Amino acid sequence: MNISVLAVDDSRTMRDMITLALTSEGFDVELAEDGEHGLEVLDGIAPDVIITDINMPRLDGFGFIDAVRARDDTKTTPILVLTTESSADLKTRARDAGATGWIVKPFAQDKLVRALRMVTG
Repeated sequence: MNISVLAVDDSRTMRDMITLALTSEGFDVELAEDGEHGLEVLDGIAPDVIITDINMPRLDGFGFIDAVRARDDTKTTPILVLTTESSADLKTRARDAGATGWIVKPFAQDKLVRALRMVTG
């Protein structure tokens, strides 16, 4: 069974890179352009794992994680933060909000795939 992923990132390039990296490994990928859009997309799907950026317009990654965790259907869905940020404070804030893991951009395809398989396996 394929692992389904919702990737939320305001960068089209990053969404394209995530799609390329994951579909080539057999993942099903859904995309959203920011946190607000991510919540809209979530109304129609039940992903096995969510990847989100932190710095996005309309609703940032922290607000998105909070909203995902507040929903019954996604309360326990693994969330990986994929961002250029690497400060310990932000990592702690993301973990406190309910993030499962943290990957710094630019990402290595094999590391991303391994992390996704780890949190869904």
